[in-house]
Amino acid sequence: MPYYIGDVIQDQKKLIARTPEKFREGGIDAQLFARVEGIDPARGEVALQDGRIFPYDVLVMATGTSAFVPELPGLDLPGVVSLRNLEDAIHIKTWLKEKNARRVVTIGGGFIGLEMSEALSAAGIATTIIHKDPLPANRWDPALSKVILEELQANGVEFVGGASARAVEKGTGAPLRVLMDRGDVEADLVLLAIGVRPDASLARAAGLKIGSTGAIAVNFSQQTSVENIYAAGDCCESFHRVSRRWVNIPLGDIANKQGRVAGRNIGGRPMTFDGIVGAQSFRLFSLQCAATGLSEKEAAEAGFSPVSNITWGSAMAPALGIKKIGLKLTADRSTGRLLGAQAVGAAGAVGRINALSVALWAGMDLDQVGYLDLAYSPPYSPSWDIIHNAAQALSRSL
Repeated sequence: MPYYIGDVIQDQKKLIARTPEKFREGGIDAQLFARVEGIDPARGEVALQDGRIFPYDVLVMATGTSAFVPELPGLDLPGVVSLRNLEDAIHIKTWLKEKNARRVVTIGGGFIGLEMSEALSAAGIATTIIHKDPLPANRWDPALSKVILEELQANGVEFVGGASARAVEKGTGAPLRVLMDRGDVEADLVLLAIGVRPDASLARAAGLKIGSTGAIAVNFSQQTSVENIYAAGDCCESFHRVSRRWVNIPLGDIANKQGRVAGRNIGGRPMTFDGIVGAQSFRLFSLQCAATGLSEKEAAEAGFSPVSNITWGSAMAPALGIKKIGLKLTADRSTGRLLGAQAVGAAGAVGRINALSVALWAGMDLDQVGYLDLAYSPPYSPSWDIIHNAAQALSRSL
């Protein structure tokens, strides 16, 4: 969505995976603007807000997420928006063009806020990010988040860290003004990018089990606590193969896999969704940012004794130049088992994290990671890759 708003993707049709017409060609009746009011598992019925009743033999819950909206005065003003779906993106892009927008204030310095700053910059719109923590992308180690902050500043994005928005009101030089505990800033649009929450309200009302994350509890076949009701996507939990706990990580690739598993099981071709390791990434101007597995805090909460290091190096052989990359590894002190990784760099960060995601999936320890057979070529890595160096260095510290 950010790339559509920033005109990197200009045709909104490219963001539609399948149209209602295409669904109908395959025998699927796509009911649009049909809001579900309630589910009756005992009767096997779905009640719509307009009074219609749809009986079912099998039901799939795919209600996604809802944007987290803070309790601030002025959030009902025109031009205060959140970004969750294509309709939101179309509204935001239209608003920016109609207002001939010059500046956007984003409340929140996570994935959406950071990606939007790049997209808006591509459209010639200045951005101010207000974030409660001193550094953006707080899941990353502070040393790596500082690199992210430097990339923002190098590209003209104003970052106001350690700040809280107190209210939004009408502006004087622009339509809106955000009041902060560290001064005020005016904007043509205010984007709420504080995060999302699983939308499990219908499931909860229907008596389905809700997990500790607030998302719908499912088994490895995507079944809920009611045998003929399945759930898939951002509204439900996934099994984390490293922490061995059920988590909710709202990402499109996870949702697609869960949807296919649910469909296979409903269609009589059983399969399981065996979990995730938490791999995620985003681009920020010329910087790649990626992470997988557990952070130190998450590892400690899962009962491990985490130890970490950060290794700085080049994504290519130094003789060909330097493309700086930083890699953080986290492992269990008692067993040496790899628990997580984070990376930022001008190149190669996502590829390294993908490789380490496979290592996490396989349950590898640092000694194994330190001697992985990786594809070597000077344009892409030194002969000893940063993965090798980081794993060997951390192993020596155990």
